[in-house]
Amino acid sequence: MTDSTDQLTFFTSSYSGARNNCVEVAYVPSSVPAGSGDDRDKGVGPLGGAAVRDSKHPHRGALFFGAEEWDAFLGAARHNRL
Repeated sequence: MTDSTDQLTFFTSSYSGARNNCVEVAYVPSSVPAGSGDDRDKGVGPLGGAAVRDSKHPHRGALFFGAEEWDAFLGAARHNRL
C-alpha cells in the first residue's frame, strides 16, 4: 500500500523563511481522487482541497481538507480571524 500523499507536490509558504516550525501544503485537484497526484498545474479540474503535513515529520502523513473547508480557512487567515 502506498501513502496517499506519495504523488502530491508539497510546498511551504515563502513567509516561512528559515524557521523550523512549518507546515507543508499540497493542492488536491477535484478531478482525481485524493492521493493520486497533484495535476493542478497541468490544468486538471478545479481545486478539490488541500493536504497539510508537518515539514519536520512528513512520514507521519497529512490532514486532508475539502475545498470549502480550505477556502474558509484561507479566508479567515487573510482577514486575521484566526
